[in-house]
Amino acid sequence: MTTVEQFDVVVIGSGAAGLTLALTLAKHANVAVISKSQLSEGSTYYAQGGIAAVLDAADSVDAHCADTLKAGAGLCHEDTVRYTVERSRTAIDWLVEQGVAFTREQDNSNDKKNNNANSQAHTDYHLTQEGGHSSRRIIHAADATGKVVSETLVNRLRDHPAIKTFEHHVAIDIIVHRDSPTPVCSGVYVLDCENDQVLTFQARFVVLATGGASKAYLYTSNPDGASGDGIAMAWRAGCRVTNMEFNQFHPTCLYHPQAKSFLITEAVRGEGGKLLLPNGERFMPRFDQRAELAPRDIVARAIDHEMKRLGIDCVYLDISHRSTNFITTHFPNIHSRCLNLGINMCRDPIPVVPAAHYTCGGVAVDQQGATDITNLYAIGETSFTGLHGANRMASNSLLECIVYAQSAAASIIQSLETTEWQPNPSHWDETQVTDSDEDVVIAHNWDELRRFMWDYVGIVRTSKRLERAQHRAQLLRNEIAEYYSNYRVSNDLIELRNLTLVSSLIIESALSRKESRGLHYTLDFPDPLQFAHDTILYPPNYRASR
Repeated sequence: MTTVEQFDVVVIGSGAAGLTLALTLAKHANVAVISKSQLSEGSTYYAQGGIAAVLDAADSVDAHCADTLKAGAGLCHEDTVRYTVERSRTAIDWLVEQGVAFTREQDNSNDKKNNNANSQAHTDYHLTQEGGHSSRRIIHAADATGKVVSETLVNRLRDHPAIKTFEHHVAIDIIVHRDSPTPVCSGVYVLDCENDQVLTFQARFVVLATGGASKAYLYTSNPDGASGDGIAMAWRAGCRVTNMEFNQFHPTCLYHPQAKSFLITEAVRGEGGKLLLPNGERFMPRFDQRAELAPRDIVARAIDHEMKRLGIDCVYLDISHRSTNFITTHFPNIHSRCLNLGINMCRDPIPVVPAAHYTCGGVAVDQQGATDITNLYAIGETSFTGLHGANRMASNSLLECIVYAQSAAASIIQSLETTEWQPNPSHWDETQVTDSDEDVVIAHNWDELRRFMWDYVGIVRTSKRLERAQHRAQLLRNEIAEYYSNYRVSNDLIELRNLTLVSSLIIESALSRKESRGLHYTLDFPDPLQFAHDTILYPPNYRASR
C-alpha cells in the first residue's frame, strides 16, 4: 500500500528559496522539505558571486532599480523590481541573523585603496561590483557565497523539530482537485529513490522551489538536478509560464576537460579582469562602452561572436595584474580549482566559454509567489516574478530567492488557519506498468535533447533552427510519453520527461518573439520592437484561481 505523508506545507527544493521559506514557516506549521539529492546539492551551493543589496550609504534603491531595469531590456516589471530592492537590506539582515558569515573589509588590506569610493559607507562588509551594476553593492562570502549560504541554512534546518527533510526524493507531479470552482492543490507524488517507492504527500500548501532548467543545454554551469522539474509540474497542473525564451548564458565558465561546469564568477571582471583573445588582444570595448562590465547577454554574445569568427575553442579572462594576495584572498576557491588543473590565475589568463546558467522565465506568480492553482506557490528560479525581464542582472537571483520566500511564507502563514484539508488524494497506481529493460533509450534521448538545444536554441538563434528544434522536441515528447506510460518511473525518466517539456516551452516562446531583446537574439529579427511584451503560454487545462 502506498505510504501517505501529511504536512501543512511541502517545500519541493532545498536551495536558498526553499530553505528560507521552510525556516520562516517552521514556527507556524509542520513542514516537509523534499530534496532530489543531498540538501545542499543545488544551484545555490555553486553560486560564487554574491547577493545584490542596497547596503552602501552612497548607493540607493533608485539606483539599484534603474540598473536592474536597464539590464532587463524593457521587460522588467517595475513594481516587482522596487518591491524586491526595497527589501534587500532586510533580506541580508535575516541571513546574517541565521549565521551567514559574509566577507568583511580588512582595514590593513593593501588592496582596499583600489575599492570604489562608494564602498566607504555604513557597513563593514566588503562590497564588490558586477556587470550591469553602477556601484559596489554585491555582498559576498569570498568567492563561495552560495556554499556559505546553503551550508548555514541547511544546518539551521536540520536542527529544527518542525521541519522534516526527505533527501534523495524526486517530485513527480502535483495533486490537483478540480471539482471546486477553481483548481486546488492538495499534495504531490514523490519518488523515494533509495527504496524505489512512490509516496503520496498530502499538504495544505505545496511550494515549488526546484530551480531552473539549464540542463536542457549541452554546456551549463548548473548542477545535474537543474532539469526544470517545478516548471514542468506546474504546467501539467494547469499554470501559465512566462518568458521562457530568455535563457541566460554566463559568459565565463572554465574551459577545461576536467572542469565540469565550473563557473568563474563575474566578480573577477568586477575586480578588473579583462577578456582576451588568444593573441592577448582585448575585445570587449569593441562591443560595449562598459566593456567587461556590460550585462551578461552582451558579454556572452561578444564571446560567442569572437569564437565563431576566429574558429577558436575559448577566450581568456586575465586578472594577473592584481596582486597575488588580492587574488588568493578574494577568489580562493577559483584560484585553488584552477591551480589543480595547472592554471595559475595569479600569472596566467583563465580559458573561458559561455554556458547556460539561468532560466529568467518560469511559472507565473503574484507578489506572494502564488500560482494559478490555489495553495500552490512557486519561488526562486522556478518562478517568473518580473524581476529579471529579458536579462537577469548579476546577483539579483539570490536576492529574489530570499525576498519572495519570505513573501510567500507570510502569505501562507496568513492563510493557514482558514485553509482546509482537501479530500484524501488518490494513491499512485503502478498496476499497469513494468520494470524497464531499455534504459539506454533515456540516455540517448537525454543526449539528443541537450545537443539540439545547444545547436538550435542557444545564444544566437534563427527561425529555421527553432523550427527544427521544435520538431525534434515533439518527437522526443511522444516517445517519452509512451515510455512513461508503460514503465515504472525512475529519477532519470522523471528528469528527462520534465526537461523535454520545458525545452518545448522554451522553443515555443522563442518562436513567438519576432524581435531580438536581451537574452533572445535571432538573426531573422535582429532589432527590438518598439513596445516590449511578455510571452505568456497557457496550458490546455488552464483555469485561473485568481
